[in-house]
This record gives sequence, structure tokens and C-alpha cells, in this order.
Amino acid sequence: MKAKYLLVVTLLFTIINSTGQEARVKAANKQYEGYAYAEAIKSFEKLAASGYKSLDMYQKLGNAYYLNAEPEKANKWFTMFFEKNDKNDKIDAEYYYKYSQTLKSVGNYIKADSILNKFNEISKNDERARLFALNKDYKQKIEANDNNYIITDAGINSEYYDYGTSFSNNKLVFASTRASIDNKKNTQWTGQPYTTLFASELLNDGKLGIPQQFSKTLNTTLNEDSPVFTKDGKTVYFTRNNFINGKQRTDKNRTTLLKLYKATLTNGVYANIEELPINSDEYSTGHAALSTDEKTLYFASDRPGTKGQSDLFKVAINPNGSFGVPQNLENVNTPGRETFPFVSNDNQLYFATDGRPGLGGLDIFVSGLENENPSEPQNIGIPLNSPKDDFALYIDSKLNSGYITSNRLGGKGFDDIYKFEAVPKPVCVQELVGTITDAETREILPNVQIFLLDSEQNEIGSMLSDSQGKYSFKVDCAKSYIIKANKIAYSNSKVKILIPEISGTTNVPIQLKKELMQEIIPAEGSIKIGDDLAKLLNIKMIYFNLNKSFIRPDAALELSKILAVMKLYPNMKIAVKSHTDCRATAKYNKNLSDKRAKSSVAWIVAQGINNGRLSGKGYGETQLLNKCADNVKCTEAEHQANRRSEFIIVAL
Repeated sequence: MKAKYLLVVTLLFTIINSTGQEARVKAANKQYEGYAYAEAIKSFEKLAASGYKSLDMYQKLGNAYYLNAEPEKANKWFTMFFEKNDKNDKIDAEYYYKYSQTLKSVGNYIKADSILNKFNEISKNDERARLFALNKDYKQKIEANDNNYIITDAGINSEYYDYGTSFSNNKLVFASTRASIDNKKNTQWTGQPYTTLFASELLNDGKLGIPQQFSKTLNTTLNEDSPVFTKDGKTVYFTRNNFINGKQRTDKNRTTLLKLYKATLTNGVYANIEELPINSDEYSTGHAALSTDEKTLYFASDRPGTKGQSDLFKVAINPNGSFGVPQNLENVNTPGRETFPFVSNDNQLYFATDGRPGLGGLDIFVSGLENENPSEPQNIGIPLNSPKDDFALYIDSKLNSGYITSNRLGGKGFDDIYKFEAVPKPVCVQELVGTITDAETREILPNVQIFLLDSEQNEIGSMLSDSQGKYSFKVDCAKSYIIKANKIAYSNSKVKILIPEISGTTNVPIQLKKELMQEIIPAEGSIKIGDDLAKLLNIKMIYFNLNKSFIRPDAALELSKILAVMKLYPNMKIAVKSHTDCRATAKYNKNLSDKRAKSSVAWIVAQGINNGRLSGKGYGETQLLNKCADNVKCTEAEHQANRRSEFIIVAL
């Protein structure tokens, strides 16, 4: 009888324990389904500690930690979920993506890429899968993009959530869950208090002062965060739960979502708080950013038409204060999360996303806003990005410094604000040098005209080689240049060179080949006073850059033919006449042509011809060769016939 009694008691205890366990599982699931993730985590963790095992619990624990931005803890439970699940093909593709992100957070990129390959296989058309397939070497590219920043704790962090930065009147404004308002309740999602806006004054030494509550009129018993201020400080756009005029509103599932609000500064207090017309009770809208001209508002939302979990949008702010129709930034968004946009003072759009190949969690990307649509986003690299969540970047592109929020290792709280400053790069100094020699005899060639051109063939420097045939130019590192060398009786030379990205000297010797100039020089007795040497020598147009009068390299080559003839005929004197077409005013054309004629004379004199043998005069449009005067329609070829240089022999 005693044995039977004990057996009954044992069975009864097992039934009671099983029934109690079922109740606890049911309660934990209810917390999870109601977005009370902080409480659900505690309940599920207790069940696991008691020996309870369930794939459903592993999945929900992993997801709850993931949604609370604790990827390392999420990784533990997702790993158990995947390893103990013998029906991996039945797992929703989104969990493969989340699992890969948690693997990155613990540094296991090899397995993360393996899971991403599986995600790619089963998700088919997901944009994140396509981006991964096209960027399998993403990690190496990101690590190579080292922005050379120093990152330090901003000095205002707490053991709670501190995130998002903006500036107003020399104060850094941010959101925090630290103790602030007595009746601030804890959120069910994180178990932390609702966020409140704080501000820290930027001190003269660059440090931040002790944080103080920013505005009692903006703060409520729910969440406020991510403010952005107009340049005059009179208007602020900020994010808040769906709460205004003391009333809290919910969507059809009785969830209080996020909205964007606007307030104006009146007598030193932010008042006239109103929600923007782009909001809705049925979806979230938040995290605003202003364009540089303050005519466009960028924001994040999961509204209908959203490509992913949250997308970036833009909306016009009309002159009367009304708003246009929100537009999805389609070439930026993915099926993942795009959030926390910021527009820098050099018109770059920074934002956080977990939908593009990154180091893990949210990474910061940047797109240019020069055109109507943002350019292809680029990962801004390390050290601003890490294997954890990195978001809410604020940067002063002029100072190349700013603030970023991250939950990376070594922080003080859940999310922390970090200050970053660019490390001054060593000044790279390069000197481009060389020696000019005869290609056949190796003879040193002095007084060679050397031109330094940029990669677009614009002249940026010139000089004559010295008595040792040497030339030298100061140039920029890591840039391409063209060196041109011209000398009478030699063919001109053109050399392309890429300057190294380190300080030093780049030596580019140049060898010139002789040219038989005698072939083009008129024979003695075949020329007479009054002849135009330009016609006798078949000289092409002496070209000048638009509205300029300096001698271009191609013009110098033509002038060298005139020089050769004058050296052969030492008594020859030349009158240089420059002409323009009729376009522009007569006075302007006269002055420009005169400068060009005198520039041609100066160049020939610089090569050793006595200046008494040359004269130069501009005639503008006074000696046209055809009908193309003012108000006469002519072709470009007809106008070009009037743009000419003449070299008239006035003495022999």
C-alpha cells in the first residue's frame, strides 16, 4: 500500500508540475505576442533554466534578444534553434538573415556567409540576397575603407540607452532612458524607461557638459527622440509616440506607434506642438532629417508601399509650411531596416541599415544627393562601423568630426554616444623631376620648353630645362599628369605619369628625337617682303583657349617653325597680326587679338630672337575675310576663317 501511495503522489506531482509549466509557457508566449519582450525574455530564460526545451522557445528567445539589439545573446538561442531543427527548409527565410547578423556580432563571418548563402537560396528575389551575391568580398572592402578616425566615449553616457544626436544653440541634444520624469514608466519592449530628450553644452575645450533635461514642453510620459533643428533654432522636428494634447492613441492592434511632430520656439520655450500631416495611427513615422536648404524632410517609416521593415522617404516642405507627398527613396531602401537619416553640410545622405552587406547589425552608409535621386550607397567603413549596431550619425563635414551611436563592446550602457575625429593625415609631398636629352646622341638639352598638364590636358605649369637639361615641378600625390616637351628641330614629346601615394621624388627622363626642320623652311630666293610666313609654312591656326591669350603647347609647336625661319634669316623682321571673328563686341575683340599677337611675339623673343625684329598688333574683327559681320548668320567654319594669325615679312 505504501508503494502504491508513493506512486500516486509522484504521478500527481508530475501532473501538477506539467500543468504549471504549461501555464508558464502560455504566459511567456502571451508576453511575447504582446511585444513585452523584456518580460518574455525573463520568463523564457526561467523555463530554459528549469530544463524546458522547445524549438519555439529558442526561436522566440533569439528573436526577442535580436529585437532588443542584443545580438550576442540572440546568437546563443538562434544557434540552438538551427542546430536542433531537423527541418531547416521549413524555417522562414527572415530568420536565416537574422541568424547571420548575430553570427557577425560574435565574429563568425565564415558561418554568417554560409547562412547568407542559404538565405540567398531560399529567399529568391530578396534584394538583400542579391546585394550579398554581388558583394561576396564585402568584409574585405569595408575593412580596407579605414576612415582613419579616432573614436572616444562622448562623456555623457549612462548605464541606460543613450542615442541620437543633434545640435541646437551649441548644445548636443540626444535621447536617453536614464531617470528623468517621475512618472516615466518602463516600456514592455525593452524593460527600460521611455526615452527623454537631454542636452549637453559644448564647452570651450571640446568636451560636453553635464546632461540636463532639454525641454519640459517636448517631453511626455512616453518616448521622445531624434530631434532636428532648423538653422535659426526656431523650429524643431522630433519623434514621439502617438501622444498629443495628453491623449495616447493606438493602431487597430492597440499598439502606440511613432509619429513626427513639429514645435516652434516662443519666448524661449518650444510650443505650438503639432503632428505632421504625413503621420498615421496605423504605421510609424520618425527620425527626421533636414536637407541643407531646409526645403526637404527625410524620415523613416513602415507606411504602405515600404520596401522593407522600414524605408527612407523624403517630402517637400512648401513655402507656406505645408507638406508635399512623401516619396520612397527606392534606390536606397532594401527589405531590411533603413533608419536614422542625416544630411551633412556637404549634401551627403547618411543612414543606418541592416539590409546591405555590412559588419553586423546596423551599419552606416552614405549616398550623394547631387541629383534628384541618391547615389549608390557606400559603406563608410571602419572604425565608425562595427559588428554591432551603429546608427544616428551626426557629422560636420567641414571639421570632419561628429558623433555616432553604437552598442559596440566596451560601452557603458545599452546604446552609447561616441565622438569621432579625423586623424590628421601626413602631408604627402612629391616632386616630379627629370633630365631632357637627345634620343640619339644622349646629349643634354637645355632651354627645352616643358609643360605640365593635368589628366584633362589643362596646363598647370611650365618651365625651361636648365643648363643641365633638368626640370622640376611640385605635384600632388596619387594624381595623374602629362609632361610635354617642345624644342626647335625636335619632335615634341608627351609622357603620362601617375604620381605615387607616398612622399618622395618621381624621376621621369625625357628623350627628344630630332626633326628635319630644313624641309619646311622656304629656300633662299623663294620668299619676299610682304609674304605671310603662316601660309608659306602651312602653319595651322595658332589656337588659344577661350577668352585667353597665353600660348598653348600646340601653339608653341607652330610658333617654333616661325622661330626656325627667323634663325635661318637673321635680317628678317616680322609683323604679327592677330584677327578674330565678329562675335563679342568690337572693343573686346580688338583688345583680345592685341594681347594674342603680343603673346606670340613674347614667346618668340623668349626663344632668343631680338625683340627689335618683331612687332605685334591685334585687329579684332576689322579685317574679316568674308561676309560674316555682326548679325550675319554664318557657319562655324566661316567664322573660323576669320580667326587667324598672320606673320608678315617686313624686312629681309
